[in-house]
Amino acid sequence: MIPFLDLKAQYASIKGDIDAAVMRVLASAEYVLGEEVAQLEREFAEYCGTRHAVAVNTGTSALHLALLALGAGPGDEVITVPFTFVATVSAICYTGAQPVFVDVEPVTLTMDATKLEAAITSRTKAIMPVHLYGQMADMNAIKAIADRHGVPIIEDACQAHGAEYEGRRAGSIGVSGCFSFYPGKNLGACGEGGIVVTSNDSHARTVRMLRDWGQERRYHHVLKGFNYRMDGIQGAILRVKLRHLNNWTQSRRAHAARYSALLAGSNDVRAPLEAADRRHVYHIYAIRCRDREYLQRALAIQGIQFGLHYPIPVHLQKAHADLGYTPGDFPRSESAARSVLSLPIYPEMTTRQIEEVASAVEQEAHVH
Repeated sequence: MIPFLDLKAQYASIKGDIDAAVMRVLASAEYVLGEEVAQLEREFAEYCGTRHAVAVNTGTSALHLALLALGAGPGDEVITVPFTFVATVSAICYTGAQPVFVDVEPVTLTMDATKLEAAITSRTKAIMPVHLYGQMADMNAIKAIADRHGVPIIEDACQAHGAEYEGRRAGSIGVSGCFSFYPGKNLGACGEGGIVVTSNDSHARTVRMLRDWGQERRYHHVLKGFNYRMDGIQGAILRVKLRHLNNWTQSRRAHAARYSALLAGSNDVRAPLEAADRRHVYHIYAIRCRDREYLQRALAIQGIQFGLHYPIPVHLQKAHADLGYTPGDFPRSESAARSVLSLPIYPEMTTRQIEEVASAVEQEAHVH
């Protein structure tokens, strides 16, 4: 069997350092926030090229607090895309603001900047592009429109640790960027975690208070806040993993290049493309296929695991029917939802495994 993801292999490769980091926190008894989390914040901010990073308990919380720091609330609108994980939209709803969707580009499946301006109104509080699968959205085009209308950008970079746009790291272009450290991410905790990065001092201060009950200092509650703090053990583990992230990213990119070369001759499968001005970090390697259900069955028979990211766009989810969208409103997102299939990709994969998966995909797609 070839797994979709192998977190046991990752742990085995750095077991000594991870175990030592966990024991260090247990010995310090700094179980919530603490020095390990503070050090992670400094190191991740430097990695992203921002002045600040504020660690929280999930990527969803990061998005929620970044929006609140902008003052998002009832009566406001936040523009994003429907082809994303539901947390992007949930975070907007948590604030009381209204999600407004624009469709995605046909190739990168990130926000289509040519459709953005028409969605902006006097109530638009923020624009939230999603750096899907590990590739950044077209930030120059999005930022030009955002700046013209005086609307801030929050980057949903939950899948894009280390991704770049014209040499700038994900999270460093908008007023803030939000990352998830869910275990399967390119930089994943051994549990839940997230972080907000920003170079805006006021924004960082507000997020820092909001994550910890709105406290300016202990028992002095300036804002109505939340318990969104990061555990000390997760901070320590993430510091260990951050040191390996560049090498892991190189491995992912090499695996993706190998996949793409092997699938290049297929008329039935379309490999993902890296835009010329971007550095894709391949959190997900999602192909587009003509008959996904057939290919799913065929791969399962051969013991090859796969993923679907995402089979139902958010605007067609039952939970968000109240937004009033209907089938056909965002045809590119709906087309992608019907055709994407995520192949196994993780740093510890072997060349032989990549070739076995690609051969099965190419063969089955061609046969059918």
